[in-house]
Amino acid sequence: MSDFYKKILDNNKIWVETALAKDPLYFKDLAKGQTPPLLWIGCSDSRVPANEIIGAKPGEVFVHRNIANMVIHTDMNMLSVLDYAVNVLKVKHVIVCGHFGCGGVNAAMKNDSIGIIDNWIRHIKDVYRLHQEFLDAISNEDERFNAFVEINVKEQVFDLAKTSIVQSAWKSGQDLTLHGWVYGLNSGFVTDLDVNISSNKDLDIVYQLKF
Repeated sequence: MSDFYKKILDNNKIWVETALAKDPLYFKDLAKGQTPPLLWIGCSDSRVPANEIIGAKPGEVFVHRNIANMVIHTDMNMLSVLDYAVNVLKVKHVIVCGHFGCGGVNAAMKNDSIGIIDNWIRHIKDVYRLHQEFLDAISNEDERFNAFVEINVKEQVFDLAKTSIVQSAWKSGQDLTLHGWVYGLNSGFVTDLDVNISSNKDLDIVYQLKF
């Protein structure tokens, strides 16, 4: 058994003991069910832990993660998570959170082939194509990269708003707001991209303002 593998098993025991020392009923209460107010759609990057970033406890955030925090209408994994969160858990907020320095977004800016992930990145390349004139006009590569990260998040929020799941929720009058954030790996702070959408009317207004 490797030292790392043994360490994470030991860490689990320490975590349980620490939690129980603070609250003997901690795990019994968690086992009763979950009523999180938030669905987090984030990147799979190991440096972006949803709960820790916002100081949330277990049970407060329902999480879906994939490379570059994409909302793709044919992704049954993402759609299943979204459907459960909206229609069963009745979350009131969905946050799409990207992060500066995202490897998936960076790969989409280049023409290098890196394996099966090329098929996934194809969707991110489509986002670049939609905003190519604006992005190509940014001469500094780092600034262009950061701008692309932000644009990608905004587009995923708009795509999220167009899913049948969100559309049905709004049609029925459900309280549901979508948000777009970017997390700074080198600062720890999140930036609200001001794409806060809670209706189709908001969707039209915000899209016009942002693009």
